[in-house]
Amino acid sequence: MKQVIFTILVLFSFAVVRTDVNAQSAESDSLMTLLKKPQADSQRVNLLNQLARILVNDKPDTSIKIAYTAKEKAREIGYKRGLALANKNIGIGHYLKGQYLQALSAWDEAMSIYKLLGDKRGIANMLSNQAGIYFNQGDDAKSLEYDLKALRISEEINDTIRVVSSLINVGTIYLNKAATYKKAADYFLKAYFLSKAINDQSLIGSATVNLGATYYNLNDDNKALFFLQEALVAFDGTPDLPGALNLMGEIYTRKKDFNKALYTHRKAFEYSQKLDTKLDMTKSLIGLAECYLEQKEANQAIDAYKQALDIALPIKLTTEIREIYEGLSQAYSETNDFKNAFNYQKLLLEIKDTIYNVNTTKKLGLLQFNFDLEKKESKIKLLTKDTELKQKEISRQKIVRNSFIAGFIVVLLFAGVFFKQRNRIEKEKKRSETLLLNILPAEVAEELKEKGEAEARLMGEVTVLFTDFKGFTAMSEKVSPKQLVRDIHECFSAFDQIMEKYGIEKIKTIGDAYMAAGGVPVTQPGIAHNIVKAAFEMRDFIDEGKARKIANNQPFFEIRIGIHTGPVVAGIVGIKKFQYDIWGDTVNTASRMESSGEPGKINISASTYQLVKDDFHCVYRGKITAKGKGDIDMYFVEPKENSKV
Repeated sequence: MKQVIFTILVLFSFAVVRTDVNAQSAESDSLMTLLKKPQADSQRVNLLNQLARILVNDKPDTSIKIAYTAKEKAREIGYKRGLALANKNIGIGHYLKGQYLQALSAWDEAMSIYKLLGDKRGIANMLSNQAGIYFNQGDDAKSLEYDLKALRISEEINDTIRVVSSLINVGTIYLNKAATYKKAADYFLKAYFLSKAINDQSLIGSATVNLGATYYNLNDDNKALFFLQEALVAFDGTPDLPGALNLMGEIYTRKKDFNKALYTHRKAFEYSQKLDTKLDMTKSLIGLAECYLEQKEANQAIDAYKQALDIALPIKLTTEIREIYEGLSQAYSETNDFKNAFNYQKLLLEIKDTIYNVNTTKKLGLLQFNFDLEKKESKIKLLTKDTELKQKEISRQKIVRNSFIAGFIVVLLFAGVFFKQRNRIEKEKKRSETLLLNILPAEVAEELKEKGEAEARLMGEVTVLFTDFKGFTAMSEKVSPKQLVRDIHECFSAFDQIMEKYGIEKIKTIGDAYMAAGGVPVTQPGIAHNIVKAAFEMRDFIDEGKARKIANNQPFFEIRIGIHTGPVVAGIVGIKKFQYDIWGDTVNTASRMESSGEPGKINISASTYQLVKDDFHCVYRGKITAKGKGDIDMYFVEPKENSKV
């Protein structure tokens, strides 16, 4: 799972996307042709930078040379934006070659130019890139420092895509240590809600697969599967799909649901085989082998491990080879073939030595990197020390001269403004608290005031209600807009009062539809019972209104109500005009309950039926086909005879 997370981090930092090789070649050829023709100087710099970016993955050395050409030309003509982009491309080329010091130097230069230009997006990008280097070097503290700076700038300029990227990068750092897994989940959840708000499938997939990995590490398999299901939808048709599938397979194996585990790993293998992604193919086969071992099917495990080994050995997938040797040793032991078990145990020890040597080399490289970096920073400090001292002296003299004047003015202003502002602040505080309670549950509003944020939660059992009006469109054509709004306002106001009476949280209205949920943000015993009682009152209110309309020969509408119970994710989304909302398959199913119902009827799902069947009269409708959900057991619910609702 580490591989999936790391890939995501790198992709976000540098916006490197997987592209078709033939398309890449065609684009580079096209740019080369354009460069041979006369171009304006700034346009030539732009074309060179484009070409450097296209070639950077496959030909980093060539990309660096082209970027240096762009840099020289941009400096010659004073084209600062082109100069910043050239330095950025030089840094990416060095990064991909593992030349981290050169990459940092290039990105420092790019950052200086972006600061001169006032380009905060460019600054945030460079901070994220530098954070990626420190992450790779194992310096989590430094990486976190840079990622949080990038996050603050991205929030300041309302760049939602970069905010989400930074949140995921920060979460990835916290996922490095077991003690901070829950903190990682907080950042990934924030990224998830923002990516949902802008409906960016790539970001949704990145957030949900990381959430799946986090909850897997926390041994919360149900939450992990909840988010991985959404990752599958987001990653459908992309090379990231096998990684999510393989993690799901590992979870099913741990849950002893072996049929699902085998199916999921096979699906991952078939998909990665089509893409010819060797690492994912190897991981899929290892997952299959581990599942067979758990079922005591050692011979099938051996076959799968050997297939994986055939792929892993030629491309030197050291970590995966170690897992295969360990698995083969165990599998042969279970078949009493101790000779082969011993041979693979011996190979395992050899590969562990290899990994140890590689890690030692990396540590030595990190020491050299830190030494070189400190030398570089020391030189910069020496060069700037004199300038800083002079500037400090000038600043000190200015402060002494201006402080008296400024202080006197401030005192006069403060005396006049203080008393006026104090009264105004008190009024505004009361007003803002009232407004906050109108749009958020009390518990969430309190958390938001105390912490400055409200933590998203996965609620295990929430009952969701949807209503919709039948005949609303026809009625809208017969009455004035003013009358139509008055009728809707009257209905929704009554619904709000009913929700408050039964302790149910109104979520939102969408046109003429009304959505509410029981059990959020705090779990409540018997809430499904209260939801059904509230539904009866809502239906009766609409029926009474219908009777009055018919008596006055006026157009009317009827109501359909649907209810379903299950898990949801609940939290606050958005930066401006934010709202409390819920997501998940439970919400979709509740909506289908409403649309599959009948006017004047309350249609409930099997999960809700199990909670209320002893209190109400329920009529089984059979399996009803619901759009996008297949066949679902549904029930109409009514009060029991002689019972008060």
